[in-house]
Amino acid sequence: MILQLMGAAALLLLFCAMVLLWPRRVQPVVSLDQKSLFAEKLQLLVAARESGELSPADFQSAAQELKSQFLGVLPDAGQLAGDPRRGRWPAVGLVVVLTLGIYGVTGQYQQLQQWQQAQDQLAALGERALLGKGPQLSETELTLFALGLRTKLATSGDDAVAWFVLGRIWLSQGQVPEAIEALEKALKLTPERSNVLLAHAQALLVEGSEESVQKAARSLGNVLAKEPQNLDALSMLALIASERGDLKEARAAWEMVAQLLPAGDPRLASVQQQLAKLVTADSAVAKQTDMSGTSAAPAAADTAAASPLIRVALTLSADTVAQYAGKTLFVFARSVDGPPLPVAVQKLTVPAQTADLTIELSNAQAMQDSWNLSATSKVIVGARVSASGSATPDPADLQVKSAELVTPSAGSTLQVELAL
Repeated sequence: MILQLMGAAALLLLFCAMVLLWPRRVQPVVSLDQKSLFAEKLQLLVAARESGELSPADFQSAAQELKSQFLGVLPDAGQLAGDPRRGRWPAVGLVVVLTLGIYGVTGQYQQLQQWQQAQDQLAALGERALLGKGPQLSETELTLFALGLRTKLATSGDDAVAWFVLGRIWLSQGQVPEAIEALEKALKLTPERSNVLLAHAQALLVEGSEESVQKAARSLGNVLAKEPQNLDALSMLALIASERGDLKEARAAWEMVAQLLPAGDPRLASVQQQLAKLVTADSAVAKQTDMSGTSAAPAAADTAAASPLIRVALTLSADTVAQYAGKTLFVFARSVDGPPLPVAVQKLTVPAQTADLTIELSNAQAMQDSWNLSATSKVIVGARVSASGSATPDPADLQVKSAELVTPSAGSTLQVELAL
C-alpha cells in the first residue's frame, strides 16, 4: 500500500515536470504601437523623396537615422523569447518541496507506515495477546494490535472475537465509551457468551452511571442464570449491591465467592477484606456474632499487610459542598507510566456540609485484579466530582491531582492531602 502511494506521488511529480519542461514555441511579442509609428514615419520619408523634397542621399541618411531610433529600442527575437528553460527549474523544485512538505506535515507517511505494520504483525500480536505465546504486549503494541483489529473489521466485516478483544483493549486503556460500543457489537453477534457479557458488565460499571449499572446487573444476571457459580459475575454483583447499600446481598455474594475460591488463591485476601468492610458497616451484624468480627478483622489485617495503602485526606470547601452536594465523588490512584485505567478507585457522594474526608486506596479497590497498586511503581492520586455520575472524565468536572508519587511498598502507607 505504501509503495503504491509513493508510486502515485512519483507519477504526479513526473507529470508536473513534463508540463513545465515540455518545449514550447514562443512567439515574439512586439509592441504594435512602435511598429506602426516606424512604418508611418518611413512612408513620410518615401513621400518626401518622391516629391523631390529629399534627395536620394538625404533619404538614405534619414531612413538610417529612423531605423536606429526605433529598431534599436526594440528587443530582438532572442530577447523576446528568452531562454525557454528559464524559471522552469525553480517551479519544478517548488512542486517537489510542496508535495514532500504536505506529505510530511500531515503525518500521512507515518500513519500509513504504522497501519502497514499493524497489518503485518496482527497474527503475531494476536498469538501473544490471546494465547500467551511470548512476552506480554506493551502499550505501544496494544495500540498497534487495536489498529490491526479495526482494519480487519473494516475490511472483513463484523467478527465477534475481534470486537470483544478490541473492547478489552480499549477498556484497559481507559477508552470506556469506545469499549462499551465494541463489546455491545460483540454481544449482538454472540448474545449468550459469558465472557462477552462479563466484559460488557465490567465496562458499564467503570462508566458508573445509574443506567449503566442497571444494564451491568442485567448482563450479570444472564451469566448467573447459566453459571450460578461464576466467580467474576458474583464478584461484580457484590460490588453493585454494596454500591446500592444492599449489604445483605453483597455479603451473601462475597461469602459465596470465598467458598468457591480454593485455599491459597491470591484473590481470597481481597474477598475477605470486602467481607470485613461489610461487617464494619453493618454494626448490627457485628454485634450479633463475635465470630463475624473476629474472623474478618484478622483477614483485613492480613490483606492490609500484603497490599500498599494510600490514605487520602480530602478537604471539601464550603463552595464545593454548596455546588456539588449529593453529586458523585471519585477518589483514585492512576499509574504514571501505565494505561489510564485507575489502579484503585473509591466512588463516594459529596456530603451536604463541609467535611474533611479520609479515603483509603489499596489493591482491594482495583478495577482489575492484575492492574492494582502493586503493579505500578509511581502513581498520581486525584479526586474528581462528576455531576453526571459517570466514571468517564468530563472537562467540566471539578478535579484535583497530586504530583507524581512513589507507590508505597506492600504493607506500607502513603499519606496524601488534597483539597477541592
